[in-house]
Amino acid sequence: QGQLVESGGGLVQAGGSLRLSCAASGRTLSWYAMAWFRQTPGKEREFVARIFRTSGRTVYGDAVQGRFAISGNNAMNTVYLQMNSLKPEDTAVYYCAAGRGGAAPPNYDYWGQGTQVTVSS
Repeated sequence: QGQLVESGGGLVQAGGSLRLSCAASGRTLSWYAMAWFRQTPGKEREFVARIFRTSGRTVYGDAVQGRFAISGNNAMNTVYLQMNSLKPEDTAVYYCAAGRGGAAPPNYDYWGQGTQVTVSS
């Protein structure tokens, strides 16, 4: 079994910053990539960023490129998402995931419970 636990969400004003954390345990540690997705009611889950566990290479979605940064600790058992210059349209539930990589949710087998990020205008 594996588990992912997110933390760090909250309410922030537009232009502000937040950092999300995702603590991984169990079988999640063996997966090729870890990623962040986000979702708002009535919309599909959107790819935000991913990091490859062994190489540390990162990939970002177009909507967050240049504003968000994904990173991991040395053991890659905790992954972070630094979110800067936040906009109201960044408001969503953010999910951490572990899996094979790519931007499609079905590529990921483990998911966290989600953490709410709300950006006020």
